[in-house]
Amino acid sequence: MSTWRNWAGTESATGLEVLRPSSVDEVSAMVKTAAEQGKQLKAVGSGHSFTGCSVPEQVMIRLDALSSITSADQTSGKVTLGAGTGLAKLNAGLAAFDLAMANLGDIDKQTISGAISTGTHGTGASLGGLATQVVGLELVTADGSVLNCSAEENADVFAAARVSVGALGVITALTLQTVPAFLLRAQEMPLPLAEVLDGFDSLADGNDHFEFYWFPHTEVALTKRNNRVAAGVGASPVGRIRGWVDDELLSNRVFELTNRLSVRRPGLVPRINQLASRALSAREYVDASYKVFCAERNVVFRESEYAVPREHVVEVVRELRAWIDRSGERLPFPIEVRVAAADDIWLSTAYGRDTGYVAIHQYHRLAHAKYFDAFEQIVKAFGGRPHWGKLHTLGADELGERYPRFDDFLAVRDRLDPRRAFANTYTRRVFGA
Repeated sequence: MSTWRNWAGTESATGLEVLRPSSVDEVSAMVKTAAEQGKQLKAVGSGHSFTGCSVPEQVMIRLDALSSITSADQTSGKVTLGAGTGLAKLNAGLAAFDLAMANLGDIDKQTISGAISTGTHGTGASLGGLATQVVGLELVTADGSVLNCSAEENADVFAAARVSVGALGVITALTLQTVPAFLLRAQEMPLPLAEVLDGFDSLADGNDHFEFYWFPHTEVALTKRNNRVAAGVGASPVGRIRGWVDDELLSNRVFELTNRLSVRRPGLVPRINQLASRALSAREYVDASYKVFCAERNVVFRESEYAVPREHVVEVVRELRAWIDRSGERLPFPIEVRVAAADDIWLSTAYGRDTGYVAIHQYHRLAHAKYFDAFEQIVKAFGGRPHWGKLHTLGADELGERYPRFDDFLAVRDRLDPRRAFANTYTRRVFGA
């Protein structure tokens, strides 16, 4: 028997039976046997979700043996890989074939199947989340069947399974549509928050990838613009010392210390944030896309993120700021704002609408409930959809109102897993029993 715990320390499970299949046939046999015995199963990746979406109740399936690229066609860009492949390993593997993901989130600790299943996304007004780059997947269902799914084969399952929160079965393999490897020019600079909010649409539409971070209790936002370079431009990465100072010393070690100080002296938080915002400096560099997209995030925190129609994202930030100012809350962690294009994946947070994302954070040693509850009330008025892997309180009734194809997803679930072998406490709450 084994114990499991997620990265953030928000979820754990004990007394688990652990299965480590080495092939899809073994996954099929193990799932069929466990389901026939009435056991609850859950495939577990890296545990980077804050919610209980991946908590195993009885049987934990580890796909570590299915964690490599099995085919890569440089001409078409189609790459097939095991579902247990970590994003860091995937990015390095794609680079060896001179290929890359068109867009990524800001960390690379997740497995590819976990990332797509929870709706992980990056930023880019014309680009979708990671699941939009999936063109095929292999799914083992509760009766041990192996379904190959794509837009042409088992199309309804494909529409449901790309973001499925693990509720339909075990994804064992994925085929991605990649692009030729490319360089990004990263431009990072602090700007007045008012200027960023007033010019948000121009910034979002005028860059391949745009996001900003705002530290509460300040007037400054750190903006990040990532754009493909012109032909013939070579890499000019951040220097080793500057990179260590910015990305390890300041962003992780010093930030951890300032958050610990915030626990002891919450009244100092506004001053700390103001000092941090004045310490922000501009930098510009060119590097491989995945090295620009992904950063190290080692300070443990709690996070809630909601997707709202893009035309309302600035209004949400302004309302959130107004609440922070009048609440008396002291918040040392920044608020992150990103964008994505509409897509057609049933449970994608960007389904059917161009989307703005607002993510709020709190240090793990500080209370977060009041802040997160207020945030949920603000985004509710705009039809906000919570990230499946980040903290929220919504249930099936509320989610059904926010996803036009929610009932279609439930119908696929009823067909593939009528006895709910892949259910857990979280899926029972968000999808119903």
